[in-house]
Amino acid sequence: MGYVTAAPHPPSQAAGSARAGRRSLAVALLCGALGAAVALLATRQRWAEGTATVAGGAFPLTAKGSDVTGVPAALAVVGLAALVAVFAVRRAGRLVVAALLALSGAGIVAAALFGASDGSALDEQAAQASGDTSASVDTLSHTAWPYVAAVGGVLLLLAGLLALRYGRLWPAMSGRYERGGTPQPRRKAPAVDPDRPEDLWKALDRGEDPTGA
Repeated sequence: MGYVTAAPHPPSQAAGSARAGRRSLAVALLCGALGAAVALLATRQRWAEGTATVAGGAFPLTAKGSDVTGVPAALAVVGLAALVAVFAVRRAGRLVVAALLALSGAGIVAAALFGASDGSALDEQAAQASGDTSASVDTLSHTAWPYVAAVGGVLLLLAGLLALRYGRLWPAMSGRYERGGTPQPRRKAPAVDPDRPEDLWKALDRGEDPTGA
């Protein structure tokens, strides 16, 4: 009577997982770093412009992204920190950080799209320039930079989704683990022979009790 042995897992499956981990890691790092940089750059550019009537004349006004909303810049910094922190944690902690990375990107997208049509920053400038708290801009236009910030948020969101999906295949920064992820065994101290004085002296040098008491 013959025995049927279970077929071992093909090595190509493990190799495929390793390749998927490396590719997703490279794409996530690129998207995360680029997305944060794009979002930060976009918030420093002009998002809105208009004119206010001051002393019978038209006074030009402009508002940068940071004047309209500080959310995209703050979330870009949070997302960049989360991207780095992904490699410092494992298992459940990595999932939490990856979710934070994805939420940072989604928040940037929402804030940027909302700010693309917001004119409150220019209204505040018009009130300060005219001395009238009820003053507002006469003409209002927006640039494409809010949408550029939204693109940065999409890239951060993609990095977070990749970390959620493939983060378990990524390496972690830890000196206690080898490349395979298994704990490195501790070295055992050599046995002390009480009949050999040199062993007793070596044990004392290591701070051990050679008598075993």
